[in-house]
Amino acid sequence: MNAASSRLAGLFNLEPNEAPAVLAGLLMFFLLFAGYFMLRPVRETMGVAGGVDNLQWLFTGTFVATLVALPLFGWLASKVSRRRILPWVYGFFVLNLLGFAIALLAWPDSVWAGRVFYIWLSVFNLLAISLAWSVLTDVFASGEAKRLFALIAGGASIGGLVGPILGTLLVEPLGHAGLLILAAIMLAASALAAAWLHRWRDRNPPPADSPSGHEPRGRPLGGNPFAGATAVFASPYLIGIAVFVLLLATVSTFLYFEQARMMAEHFPDRARQTQVFGLIDSVVQTLAILTQVFFTGRIAQKLGVGVLLVAVPLAVAAGFLWLALAPEFAVFVIVMVARRAGEYALVRPGREMLYTVVPVEQKYKAKNFIDTVVYRGGDALSGWIKRGLDLVAEHPALAMFTGMFIALGWGLIGAGLGRAQHRRETHARQPDAAP
Repeated sequence: MNAASSRLAGLFNLEPNEAPAVLAGLLMFFLLFAGYFMLRPVRETMGVAGGVDNLQWLFTGTFVATLVALPLFGWLASKVSRRRILPWVYGFFVLNLLGFAIALLAWPDSVWAGRVFYIWLSVFNLLAISLAWSVLTDVFASGEAKRLFALIAGGASIGGLVGPILGTLLVEPLGHAGLLILAAIMLAASALAAAWLHRWRDRNPPPADSPSGHEPRGRPLGGNPFAGATAVFASPYLIGIAVFVLLLATVSTFLYFEQARMMAEHFPDRARQTQVFGLIDSVVQTLAILTQVFFTGRIAQKLGVGVLLVAVPLAVAAGFLWLALAPEFAVFVIVMVARRAGEYALVRPGREMLYTVVPVEQKYKAKNFIDTVVYRGGDALSGWIKRGLDLVAEHPALAMFTGMFIALGWGLIGAGLGRAQHRRETHARQPDAAP
């Protein structure tokens, strides 16, 4: 390695042979998120257009759709090799996007088409992203993950930054149907990058502390379509992750409903709403990129995963308290940007690092169950709770105080998971540790 390459590797905390894998991971996330974030502002506008008071129904519909998708994914994951799970699922989603493009051309002003798209994109979002992270937790061992996950996740933030810009520039010449077709092309390319990651791991054997890296990638995972759920309920560690995700979803939903209320109140024009949503997304992704590239990996290496899982919940708890005392739109934007940027840059990489110390089947099936059913179940439940709190008290302060206590519990669970991950990682490194 020459001096320039050495300096570059040192800047990004890379080992000499890891640059190709990091590039493939960056491309996988960039293409996935650029396509998704082109469509996200459209989804948000459709949600507001359907009525802020009806959002809990969309959340409930999303949860039901997730329950339907889970056994189908579990069946596929049991039958095909793990290197082919993502390409098959993404290929199915590509066909869905092309179908929605045709529907938008046929019924451009249909409210129900908008609602179906809202629910579909909400299911797609979690399942596609969860599966991309499953590939990373499968390919990289725990020590590698601490250095590389945040850097690779920078591809997601760059995609999240570029996506809204592409959507803004291309929606007029291409139309909504054209954006869906472009997103389908990006998703197919993302699947190719994921396949290349598996091939890189084949050429570069994993370190000894990887609990699943030596298992053949061409063999199906086996089991039954509901193995993910049963694995979660049988493991205190996975139950802890599920509770963490449930509280994360609850906090996010409380802020999401407040966002919808304030948007409808301050920006009645739908085009203006889409512009504000896009601006918030751009600021969030810019902050997330800077943190992911230069800070997150080093924090995880030196201070541990627990710090990544605790910092944002504590900040969000303070933000809820601020909103309860000063329910202004500017305050809300600051809290929302801090929560989302912190989640992308700290919480999500830290949460995915938790899965690097579990068996391979749990990295796909149990992780998918937590990331979809548990998350969307938390969305649906907390949506009704938030609506009930708003009916009990017309002032949003009650919901904000409730959110503060939930965020504190979220941080407490994160601290415990950080300690549990460290114990599992230490055990895996011991010479006599079980594989």
